[in-house]
Amino acid sequence: MARHSRQPGEPAEDGQGGRVATGAAPRAAPGPERGPSHRWWVLGVIGLAQLMVVLDATIVNIALPSAQQDLGFSDGNRQWIVTAYALAFGSLLLLGGRIADLVGRRVVFLTGLVGFAVASAIGGAAPSFEILVLARALQGMFGALLAPAALSLLTTTFTVPKERAKAFGIYGAIAGAGGAVGLLLGGVLTEYLDWRWCLYVNLLFALVAFVGGVRLLTAGAPADRPKLDIPGTVLVSAGLFCIVFGFSKAEMHPWSSVQTWGFLLAGAVLLAAFAWWQTRAEHPLLPMRVVLDRDRGASFLAMFISGGGMFGVFLFLTYYLQKSLSYSPVSTGLAFLPMVAVMIVTSVTTTNALVPRYGAKPIVPLGMGISAAAMMWLTTLNLGSSYLAHVLPPLLCLGLGLGMIFATAMNLATAGVGARDAGVASAMVNTSQQVGGSIGTALLNTLATSAATDYLVGRRPTPDAVAQAQLESYSTAYWWSAGFFALGLLVTVILYRRGAPSPHLVEEAEAARA
Repeated sequence: MARHSRQPGEPAEDGQGGRVATGAAPRAAPGPERGPSHRWWVLGVIGLAQLMVVLDATIVNIALPSAQQDLGFSDGNRQWIVTAYALAFGSLLLLGGRIADLVGRRVVFLTGLVGFAVASAIGGAAPSFEILVLARALQGMFGALLAPAALSLLTTTFTVPKERAKAFGIYGAIAGAGGAVGLLLGGVLTEYLDWRWCLYVNLLFALVAFVGGVRLLTAGAPADRPKLDIPGTVLVSAGLFCIVFGFSKAEMHPWSSVQTWGFLLAGAVLLAAFAWWQTRAEHPLLPMRVVLDRDRGASFLAMFISGGGMFGVFLFLTYYLQKSLSYSPVSTGLAFLPMVAVMIVTSVTTTNALVPRYGAKPIVPLGMGISAAAMMWLTTLNLGSSYLAHVLPPLLCLGLGLGMIFATAMNLATAGVGARDAGVASAMVNTSQQVGGSIGTALLNTLATSAATDYLVGRRPTPDAVAQAQLESYSTAYWWSAGFFALGLLVTVILYRRGAPSPHLVEEAEAARA
């Protein structure tokens, strides 16, 4: 509740939910908002920017067939429209988060918005396949600036526990549901306008968020800026690139190919070297204090595991609805909306009512278990399944599970982090989800393709046999996704601390500002 005025002798608010001692000269708060009354408007701006970044991972998927026909690129090159974005985004997120800490979240946020909009305009107007791939890579690069800046702004804006819970409930729902929203929006734009509008639409999102950001956000660059960890930046960016690229290559090459395992091995070695260097660097890119907290580490792993399972269901359930049940792109997108609605309600309810009372230990593992059950339920779908009786129930179940996971994990992954580390902690959340999604999608696609091929061995490739082979591939993907979530249940039930989280004080953030 915003205070109307400050009475004489009353401590002044510092703009971040804290207090300045009476008689002390008030400092201009370098936080991301001008006053308490602006906080919820700030959430709207941040949420819109996050929605733009998340939905762009799926909105182009539905547009790909039209773009391929228009620009004339091959099936083999088609995956680069998706991979270029994932490679740039996933490999540069930690760097983007640290830049936000060093330069200032407001300027990085606004720069990311402008760059993302320009890249989207280039992609929308692309006259060739090469320009479209370049535009998607640029989108990923500026998205790597934008996403961690947005989440760190949210972290430093909402420090009062009750407000923070509500804000992260909404933000977590956006992050979890953005992929489904992308499918719906991509279907509408492709069917009724043109595939290029799947890129042009970002200009509208970016314009609204930019105007709101200019009006509502205040500069918050630190007075004492540590040096950027160049060796760490090179190691982690190269390592994440190799990991994402290696799993992307697995969709076209066998696991025994050096083009697959070679990149994965190189990525693992580079990330191990990065972890070693972070314990010795004077100004580490990812301070160990950020990741070694049990709740925070569990939250990063929860985002990683659930990211793989979530993006897998979006991909294969989309194929099932369109190819097996002959849904249009718009109908496919609409089919996901009930799941999105449940996810939003669950996210807000969980962070406001359940986590403050019971803590994350029962909530996130329960969400993992419900999500695993939903994935197993999806394995029962066949060519005669109907939406209301067979598709909708497991989707609602999945929305319930993901709503319990995302908002809670995002909240605890950034809770208690000092202002100087808010950007890199936020980047770790996005990195976990993005890399998990890239690995999950590539791994599930490879397993699903193998399952379809194995099914057709010794059978005539009749239309009925091919349709059943597709069902077999989807079922295989769902079972493996269920396995991901089961692993997530085990990991989170072990790592999360028992009991309700204590309200995190802001002394560390205040000390960083002083």
